[in-house]
Order: sequence, then C-alpha cells, then structure tokens
Amino acid sequence: MSTNPPEIISPQTLSVGIGGLGTIGLKIARAIDAGEIEGLKLAAVSARDVAKAEANMADFVAPVPVVPLGELADRCDVVVECAPASAFNDVGSPAIERGRIFLPISVGALLQHMDLVDRARKTGARIVVPTGALIGLDAVRAASEGKIESVRLVTRKPPLGLKGAPYLEEHGISVDGLNTAKKVFDGSARDGAKGFPANVNVAAALSLAGIGPDETRLEIWADPEVTRNTHTITVEADSARFTMTIENIPTLENPKTGKITALSVIATLRRLRAPLTAGS
Repeated sequence: MSTNPPEIISPQTLSVGIGGLGTIGLKIARAIDAGEIEGLKLAAVSARDVAKAEANMADFVAPVPVVPLGELADRCDVVVECAPASAFNDVGSPAIERGRIFLPISVGALLQHMDLVDRARKTGARIVVPTGALIGLDAVRAASEGKIESVRLVTRKPPLGLKGAPYLEEHGISVDGLNTAKKVFDGSARDGAKGFPANVNVAAALSLAGIGPDETRLEIWADPEVTRNTHTITVEADSARFTMTIENIPTLENPKTGKITALSVIATLRRLRAPLTAGS
C-alpha cells in the first residue's frame, strides 16, 4: 500500500469580468490583478471610455481586454456589474443566459428586473448580491427564516450626495442651501430604489434579505450636519429585535458612493473560493 499523501487538487480558478471601470470597478479590478483574491483571475472589463480604461490598467500585472458589456459573459465565469443603473440589463441578462455567477452593484435596478431570478433557475446562473454599504444583512437573513414584523431603513446623506436624484427632480425638491436636516423621501424600498438609483442600493439589498421591497420601509434625509453616508436599520421579528447603524465614508471621486462598497464586493468575491467563510 502506498504511503504517499493524496494529491491535492487546486480548485478551478474563476475568471472575472467587470462591467464598469469607475470608482468601484477599478478598485475591484486592481485587487484581482494583484492576486489578492485567491482562486480568481481578471479576464475582461467594460468601460464607456476605452482609452481611459486602458490607461488605468497600464500598471496592471496583466492588463485585460476592454470589451462591450454583453461580451463579458462570453469570456468570464463571474460577472460583476458596476455600471450605471440604466445599463444594468446589458450586463445582467447575458450573464444569466450563459449560466454565470452574477454580482450586481446596482441592486435597485435588480428590483426592476426580477425576471432574471426566474431565468437563473433555468440556466443554472447564480445572482449573488453583495452587502454593499449596509450592515447586518446576515442577521436580517437569519430573522427572515422566522417571522419578521417590520423592517425600516433610515438613510442620511450630505445634500450633495443626493443632488440630481430622479425623485427630487420629478417632485421639485431642492437640497441646496440646507441648514437643517430635510426628509426628502418616506415610502417603500422599491419606490426609493427607483427614485434614488445612485443612492439607496442598500435599501434594495436589505429588502431582498428580509421581507421584500414593498414591505421594507425607507426614509431618506438630506442632512448638512453629516459628513458620512449613514444608514440605520430597525428590525422587529419573532426571533429578535435589533437596531444597527453604519456610517460610511464617501469616496473622494463620487460622494454618492461609500468606500466600503468596493470592499464589500471584494469580500463577496473572496467567499466564492474561500475554504472557510464566517456569517450566514
């Protein structure tokens, strides 16, 4: 009988494509290119400005092709959507049709394309929603295995971080020159995600982890006294009652986006190949 130890077979490396090479996408691409995420390799990216994308990858260990959004799924096992919400389906639909692992950042846009979930059941695709700029989705997800009575998210952002949101434009709400906090929205997570597509993907992610986008309540405040994007979740359930608050530091490049968002995606990607993961 042989006494040689059994051969250890490394898991298959997953190829990753990133749709959108802005603030979030570039940070994720750099982490994969630098070999910081075991078992993953960068295979392709998409960007509206091809020349700029190629310039941003000039110092990469292995620069990759810049391809149209729809081609990412042809080249990659994992497709990460970091594009504007208007381009969501251009990234998501091909990924689902090809049976890929799809990580959406524009989670609010996913609520408008829930047909992709039904399609994924048929194609074998997986839609993995990163936690993003939120806190406690594991607790909400666990509580949803029992009965959740209510979920409320209160978001406070500096006025500049909300400026230009479609809901504000449509209702003639100004956030200029505020001296005190102003509530600019109070409604369902579904309506909030639609009216503030660049601001409250957190509400969509929370609703998917818990009781759904129509039952999850959302308040949005333009607050000149805050310097960080702040989210407070309050949950009433038969298993627990909890309140959690996170204060996210906005990126210098885009005040609508917290620094933790890209890190959340990197953490999610790491779990795809990690031999040990913590959290439900």
